[in-house]
Amino acid sequence: MAFNFRLAAVLAVSAFSLSAEAHAASTNPFFSASTLPYQAPRFDQITDSDYAPAFERGMTEHLREIKAIANNRAAPTFDNTIAAMERAGQTLNRVQMTFYGVYQANTDDTLDKVQSQEAPRLTAHEDEVYLNAKLFARVKSLYDRREKLNLTPEQAQLLDIYYQQFVHAGAQLSAADKTKLRAINTRLSNLETQYEQKLIASAKNGALIVDSKKALAGLDDNTIASAAKAAQERGLTGKWVIPLQNTTQQPALSSLTDRKTRQALFEQSWTRAEKGDENDTRATIAELAELRAQKAALFGYPNFAAYTLYDQMAKTPEAAENFMQQLVPATVAEQKREAEVLQKAIRKDGGKFDLKPWDWEHYSDQVRRAKYNLDQNEIKPYFELKTVLTDGVFFAANQLYGITFQQRTDIPVYQPDVMVFEVHDKDGSPLGLMYFDYFKRDNKSGGAWMSNFVGQSKLLGTKPVIYNVANFTKAAPGQPQLITSDDVTTMFHEFGHALHGLFADQTYPSLSGTSVARDFVEFPSQFNENWALDPKVLSHYARHYKTGAPMPKALVEKIRKAAHFNQGYALGEIVAAAELDMKWHSLPATAPRQDVDKFESDALNSTGLDVAAVPPRYRSSYFLHIWSNGYSAGYYAYLWTEMLDQDVFSWFQEHGGLTRENGQRFRDMILSKGHTMDYGPMFRAFYGRDPDITPMLVHRGLVSEQGK
Repeated sequence: MAFNFRLAAVLAVSAFSLSAEAHAASTNPFFSASTLPYQAPRFDQITDSDYAPAFERGMTEHLREIKAIANNRAAPTFDNTIAAMERAGQTLNRVQMTFYGVYQANTDDTLDKVQSQEAPRLTAHEDEVYLNAKLFARVKSLYDRREKLNLTPEQAQLLDIYYQQFVHAGAQLSAADKTKLRAINTRLSNLETQYEQKLIASAKNGALIVDSKKALAGLDDNTIASAAKAAQERGLTGKWVIPLQNTTQQPALSSLTDRKTRQALFEQSWTRAEKGDENDTRATIAELAELRAQKAALFGYPNFAAYTLYDQMAKTPEAAENFMQQLVPATVAEQKREAEVLQKAIRKDGGKFDLKPWDWEHYSDQVRRAKYNLDQNEIKPYFELKTVLTDGVFFAANQLYGITFQQRTDIPVYQPDVMVFEVHDKDGSPLGLMYFDYFKRDNKSGGAWMSNFVGQSKLLGTKPVIYNVANFTKAAPGQPQLITSDDVTTMFHEFGHALHGLFADQTYPSLSGTSVARDFVEFPSQFNENWALDPKVLSHYARHYKTGAPMPKALVEKIRKAAHFNQGYALGEIVAAAELDMKWHSLPATAPRQDVDKFESDALNSTGLDVAAVPPRYRSSYFLHIWSNGYSAGYYAYLWTEMLDQDVFSWFQEHGGLTRENGQRFRDMILSKGHTMDYGPMFRAFYGRDPDITPMLVHRGLVSEQGK
């Protein structure tokens, strides 16, 4: 449809009286298109109380439009059926895209209640549309005679996708199975909302509280000041708080010299959602896995992974699994070698203990320093956030694609830290609007992401309004906003997604921009990471925050030499998480509800990886990607798309690297295509062959250039 049902789905009837509705229509910002540039959300007018009425009215309007399409007495045509569905639901589209942007990044008790109330209604609403027999009959009629309709390639693709989505949503199920499906979908929606809200609360409550500054030995002054500020904000005077990021490992572990503090921080992270309290997520995910398997069985699939991968580039769980297994041998060998090196470092340091997960980052940092004379604290002064953004991220985009950026302070935002930039194309024409929300907050979901407030569509006459969100530690007042090298990579990554959205050039919103498969959508973002260390780009933004001096060549060279360091760990934690995801979603419907701890342990031990020393990047209880963020049976996508991005980056290197000609080719053949064609043909059109895993292994340092 014209809006993204998949955020959460369901029908509700407006309870407004006519007079109340008339009053709301004059005051609710979602009831008409925004008058701001690019139809950007009216955050200067939107209040928390506007969302629920807009959801209710939006669903009512949309259902009325859908019924009109389904009951149209005229014979089905592409315009009166498919294009009509693309035009429908604009109020719902506006409120849904804005709400989920704010809810994920800046929630509060009211928004939590709105999500709990509206998510199951949206799910029921989705079912009301996709299980409408008359509507599906019109779609099927067009699909069955598609060869005779003289459709454009984009129209033919859209018709095919609509048909597949209707079938996959249950349009061909029996009446009894449709009833079962509705019940399962509603329960899943409720559980996913519960999981997400529990996870935000458990991450906040799981922060490490430290009573003594001595326990923070090894952290730099800025980090300690930020920890003191975080404690103050929680009313914990005289203490320090290290908030948790979304992943298993925590940034402070590399610097903390007190082993007890490291262990405490790791264990707070590892058990954040397993405290046996109201925010324990284990019962929730056990039921989620069970219901997803039952849903797949309704469609005749052996498991949820098979059900959900039907429209991905990999197509089947077997293909995804076979791909991951190609990574395991080299990863295991490297993990073993790295662990032996770190154990020697522990002994050399006088330690009489065996390597544990909370030791890995600390001692790998020591080894990195000794081997490459590279200290992360030596690097950070050259990475000031605003400079990285404007002189790094934006500069690379300008060099590749010719686009330019102008900060806008007249566009209202939902939180004071958010920055807004207008983007202009190579010819100076307006391209879109970008929001950047980079700092960690207790009311913010973990991780980093990109999405749209407004999608691009020629049919609707809209240009993209996009946001990038991250969870960087905010500097204490008066301190420079320095970031880590990982943060720099995150900025380039999320902006790669933004480019995919900014360059969207589709007629129909359902095919626009990043509306592509999970195992393709990470391709542009991971590809864009490569420019962070490009010599021309790095020299342009890596400047000392005090003096403006460029990063010394010797330090740059140390960074490059260290690029392959610790890759057994870095790759292993992702493979382990992806395997855990796939095993959860490979459960058959006949399997009993799982004991989460036992299932996780068995699943990880079966991977062949060293999961004792290298735990998964996310464990089951805080794996937001797979339980609420749309990556169920799809976390392998980060690995799959790394194969694509490194293959294409090797092409760039062979053809001159950072040039406008290469950038234009990538924009024309990948970034601007949306989902107007299938992914295999799209990749082959650019490269001339199928993707090859070798450049990825070389990039990771697991295969030598000579061994290619």
